[in-house]
Amino acid sequence: MAASIKLMTQTLLQRSLTKLSQRSLHTQPAIFSSFRSSRQVQPLEQYPEVEVVHNPPEWKYVERLLPPQTVPQPVAKADYPSGWKPQTADGNSDGYFVARTKNHMVPVYLHTRHRGQRRITIVRRIQGDIWRLEREVRDVVERARNGKLCATRVNELSGQIHVHGDYVDVLREHLKSKGF
Repeated sequence: MAASIKLMTQTLLQRSLTKLSQRSLHTQPAIFSSFRSSRQVQPLEQYPEVEVVHNPPEWKYVERLLPPQTVPQPVAKADYPSGWKPQTADGNSDGYFVARTKNHMVPVYLHTRHRGQRRITIVRRIQGDIWRLEREVRDVVERARNGKLCATRVNELSGQIHVHGDYVDVLREHLKSKGF
């Protein structure tokens, strides 16, 4: 029994050695998750000649497919079909300024927490007298709640006001009416 196991081990060893000797030194095992599986760099003479053109005439067809690097300024109109209004306020009259986002939208957001049970409206990108804007926001929300008090939180460092409840539409319309 031990002799047969020894004979089988020797034959397997000989087969694996012959397979290794038949392999070329340049081929590598196919490991797809490693840089070692890629082909090695060949001498430059084996690659075709390439001419680098910095401004080819075909580039105009590629440029129109690329997205713009910045969001363009909207075309000035009297009224937009979507109800969007451009920003007209400069912030000097009120002492504060609410900047639009890069897509020209009013920065009022709704955050839901605790499986949708807690809704918090957040006004962002506030510059200047944030406490004055907080008083105005609180008055607007209390009018929308028929005089009931509302909870607010001011974060001066990040320029944000958090209002307890879902008042995104009310605050967006208020800021749009003020020109922000």
